[in-house]
Amino acid sequence: MKKKKSLGQHFLKNPYYLGLVADAAHIRPGEVVLEVGPGEGALTQALLERGAHIVAVEKDARLIAALREKFGGKNVEILEGDALEFDPAHLKAKNYTLVGNIPYYITGALFKKFLSAAHQPSTLVFLVQKEVAQRIIGHPSTRLGSQKESILSLSVKAYGTPKYLKTVPRGAFSPPPKVDSAILSVKDISRSNFDSAEHEAKFFELVKKGFSQKRKYLKSNIGAQYADALKNAGVEEKARAEDVPLSKWLNLSR
Repeated sequence: MKKKKSLGQHFLKNPYYLGLVADAAHIRPGEVVLEVGPGEGALTQALLERGAHIVAVEKDARLIAALREKFGGKNVEILEGDALEFDPAHLKAKNYTLVGNIPYYITGALFKKFLSAAHQPSTLVFLVQKEVAQRIIGHPSTRLGSQKESILSLSVKAYGTPKYLKTVPRGAFSPPPKVDSAILSVKDISRSNFDSAEHEAKFFELVKKGFSQKRKYLKSNIGAQYADALKNAGVEEKARAEDVPLSKWLNLSR
């Protein structure tokens, strides 16, 4: 089957890595799993073997008939549509796990949609570009070995605990992408870091301002009116946005 380039599809074929992704979800029998982009169903099968009740959302209309034939009569529901437009409230399940071998170009959008959703997953397991996974966990810089943050890393860590599980070589996919991938999990997803909806909104407002000009000091990006708040939050005067850990951003936004 040819790849539909507009959808950025690279199907994971290697059984070993498929098993690692499915195992990372820690599925209990009967647990609801929302799968983003099942493609030809290889990961769907691995999830099914671990006892999941799967709701799989596939955007490529050409794959729907084959998926429904393959999983007909099994504990799998195949939905045609865009995962970015899917409302997880339709799952009618108190808890669910989100899993997917996702197109690189919508990685950030998928994290934002589901982590900030009214009905969040309890756990998320995505196959993402290796560089993106490193950025999310705060890949150590060579300078003093410090962790460097980004809008994406802070946005993910604000809702859960990310973990880089395994590098997946490009040869494990068909057709192979140009770069290696990584299995990334985010566990214990909640809004417990935020005191209120207002605090959540202020957090993201300040993070966006803080990274508006990366080479400038944080105090210059967010404005002089936050001088006292920066000091009270324990942020150094010459800190840049990437140098400030999640805990201090949370304090600052309070």
